[in-house]
Amino acid sequence: MVNPNVQGKKYPETPSYLVGREKIREFANAVFSTNPINHEVAAAKAAGYADLVAPPTFGVVIQERSLHDVLADPEADIDFSRVVHGDQRFVLNRPIVAGDELTSVLTVASVKALGAHSMITFNTEIFDVKKDLVCTAISTLVVRGGE
Repeated sequence: MVNPNVQGKKYPETPSYLVGREKIREFANAVFSTNPINHEVAAAKAAGYADLVAPPTFGVVIQERSLHDVLADPEADIDFSRVVHGDQRFVLNRPIVAGDELTSVLTVASVKALGAHSMITFNTEIFDVKKDLVCTAISTLVVRGGE
């Protein structure tokens, strides 16, 4: 069982992540995006952006860095071998573009017991170098109970 006492716990800000053009292109290919602003600098600039635009779900790349911290936290007591991804959402304040330098802060929004299982929801706020909120990634994991 996930420790319910981690509900409300806020984890430290992650080191910065510099968003690169090739990472955006690779991610766009992985999610089958054919939008030219995800692949061609000229198309992104013609659309009014400074550089390539990441697909809306790119925030998961940054969120993963915060999730690593909570999954490694012995206080949380999350057995990753028993984790099933339950839900993922993104609230975008603005698109992520190549050249952005981003950090994230994860807060455990809720921990719920579902019989022998646990459901844990994380809110990960993603910030740029000015500390403006770029995106909030919200994910829910289900941690299966014992055999």
